[in-house]
Amino acid sequence: MNDDRLQKLFAFLENDPSDPFIKYALATEYTKRQQLQEALSYFEDLMANNEDYVGTYYHAGKLYEKLGRQEEAIKTYQKGMSVAKAVRNMHAFSELQTVYLSATGQDYEDD
Repeated sequence: MNDDRLQKLFAFLENDPSDPFIKYALATEYTKRQQLQEALSYFEDLMANNEDYVGTYYHAGKLYEKLGRQEEAIKTYQKGMSVAKAVRNMHAFSELQTVYLSATGQDYEDD
């Protein structure tokens, strides 16, 4: 893995510790590296401190599912749908609704 990318992201974060995009990029990078607890800490920080950063909810929910934390995934998808609706991001809402329905066993696809 490219440690330079991680170091650059940390340098960006040091310059602007409140930038949600940098936190999201760090979470994504840690996910790629299979460092899931580190990724989750950035996703959780985003949900707590940058609630309107809609992209967080889909990926955080998926990570909770990967970690076997189904109830937290479902709550994350629900919160994400609420936020997406509030900021009028219907594309994100639709994606979150799809994974929410799947996580709760309500997907209606034909097998």
